[in-house]
Amino acid sequence: MSTIQYKYKPENLTISDLPKYKVENLRNEEMLINIGPQHPSTHGVLRLEVLTDGELVVDVVPHLGYLHRCFEKHAQSLPFNQVIPFVDRLDYISAMNSEHAYAMGVERMLGIENDIPKRVEYIRVLVAELNRLASHFIAIGTYAMDIGAYTPFLWLFRDRETIIRMLEWTCGARMLYNYIWVGGLFYDAPVGFEEKCREFCDYLKPKLIELQQLVTDNHIFIQRTANVGTLSLPLAINYGCTGPVLRGSGLRWDLRRVDGYSVYPEIDFDIPIGEGKMGKVGDCWDRNYVRVLECWESLRIIEQCVEKLTKEHKRTTGFDPQAVVPKKIRPPKMDYYVRAENPKGELGFYFRTDGKSDVPVRVKVRACSFNNLSVLGELSKGTLIADLVAIIGSIDVVMGEVDR
Repeated sequence: MSTIQYKYKPENLTISDLPKYKVENLRNEEMLINIGPQHPSTHGVLRLEVLTDGELVVDVVPHLGYLHRCFEKHAQSLPFNQVIPFVDRLDYISAMNSEHAYAMGVERMLGIENDIPKRVEYIRVLVAELNRLASHFIAIGTYAMDIGAYTPFLWLFRDRETIIRMLEWTCGARMLYNYIWVGGLFYDAPVGFEEKCREFCDYLKPKLIELQQLVTDNHIFIQRTANVGTLSLPLAINYGCTGPVLRGSGLRWDLRRVDGYSVYPEIDFDIPIGEGKMGKVGDCWDRNYVRVLECWESLRIIEQCVEKLTKEHKRTTGFDPQAVVPKKIRPPKMDYYVRAENPKGELGFYFRTDGKSDVPVRVKVRACSFNNLSVLGELSKGTLIADLVAIIGSIDVVMGEVDR
């Protein structure tokens, strides 16, 4: 009968194995508070161990692992094309963007990225930008609710529902799509989809103006977010922050421009950055404002994609979006890293292949939410507990991507 071998025994415990803070070691006026893992303001199953001095935050220690689903192990046990449904479940709020990054990486390893039809690429960008809008709507709406405003949440979820129904029209799913395949698409865009996108853009523009008046220009919202949780640019770079968190600190770094993947080089759009209009550059208000401006840029991209799909790359009889989809995916032996600009930042996939199997040897995910969350402790020290909630919401994390 075998004996169970425990990793830790009382005699070989070290200080690193113990909790960072113990109740008996706290000083006068200090208190150890757990926020989460079941709490609306943590935006998922995130547990924060908060050391406070009165209402001031002394330190914050995030505890992860409550949503771990073994994505990387799954990806190393299945053929490349069967991994896409699991990719959807990383950042389940922006699954189209994650699929785009993964499919693009496998296509580059196979050397077929230049064989993808232009119509397929424009549809990919179109649905990805629609999903970017849906993701930002959740970020801005729930953030306003964290601050205390309920109406913007309802307005944005109303408009997000239109996007979700449009994406459901393309592939039959509301959130987990499995629409962008390696080498193509599950199906061509439905008949009338381009016109529906154009109508939606015309509808949404006045709604975004109302949103800015209701949220970003609101005096109470400014008081709660300006000069709060200021993230300096050197600190953001050192922590590996990306997306609106990095751009909110003043750096124009967007992989759609930097790497110029898919058809983004053919599309005209700007990269908004934080400018410290209401407080300091890199504060909570700036991060939220960058997301609002990115909604406008996504509308510009969608309109240009619709223009291309209705004029230069029209629907043709017999067009097959799966024409380049390989029947057997077996890349040569290599180590390869691909990255793309997700709504929350740089999503990267690292692949290692042996050249013999259609199952990868190693898959590693570079999750943007994980890096962005890691800076929380630095931003929260010395703030009020109420401001800690505002800082968490401004980072916009999805725990499915953090834990993977």
